Amino acid sequence: MSRPDLSAPRLVLASSSPRRIELLAQIGVVPDHVDPADIDETPLKGEAPARLAERLARGKAEVVAARSPDAVVLAADTVVAVGRRLLEKPADEAEAKRFLELLSGRNHRVYTGVVVIANGAVSARVVETRVSFKTLSPEDVAAYVASGEWRGKAGGYGIQGRAAAFVRRIVGSHPAVMGLPLYEAANLLHGAGWRPKAA
Repeated sequence: MSRPDLSAPRLVLASSSPRRIELLAQIGVVPDHVDPADIDETPLKGEAPARLAERLARGKAEVVAARSPDAVVLAADTVVAVGRRLLEKPADEAEAKRFLELLSGRNHRVYTGVVVIANGAVSARVVETRVSFKTLSPEDVAAYVASGEWRGKAGGYGIQGRAAAFVRRIVGSHPAVMGLPLYEAANLLHGAGWRPKAA
C-alpha cells in the first residue's frame, strides 16, 4: 500500500468513516491522520441538495484545517434526495422504513461534496449520481431495517452492503454513493500538491 512522500505535507482525513478510508486505500492514498469534524448538519431553509453537500464538506474541512493548518485536509459529505426532498440519516427504525418505502421503485439522486484545503486554499467538487431502486416488498424493507445497516447512513441505506441488491441501475459514480468520489478526490489532492509514493 502506498504512503505519502515524507517531503509532502501531511494528509488529514476529516472523517472517521471506515468506507472513506477503504475507498482511499483503493487508490493508494493513506491519510497520516484521521480527525473527524463535528458540525451542525441541519439543512438551511430551501437549501438545494448539491449546495448542502458542498457546504457540509467545506464546513468539516474548515474545522479540521483550523486544527491542522500545515496539513492537506480532505473532507466529504453525502446527501440523498428524492426530488428536492432531503433524506438525511434516519433517526430511528420507523424513519428508516419510511425512507425505504419512498425510494422503492423510484429514481433518486446522491450528491457527494468533496473538499480539499491546503495552505488556506479551498478546492471543492460536487458529484451527482442517479440511483434506481427496484420495487421493494414489505419483506425487503423489514429485513433491511432489522439488519441495522441503515444506521448513520444518508437516505437510510448503504450501497456497499445488503442494499446493493436493491439497486437496478446507477448513472454516475459508484464510490461517490459509498461516500467519496475517488476521481475527484484524487484530482483535488493532486492539485493541492499531495502525491502518494509507490510502496
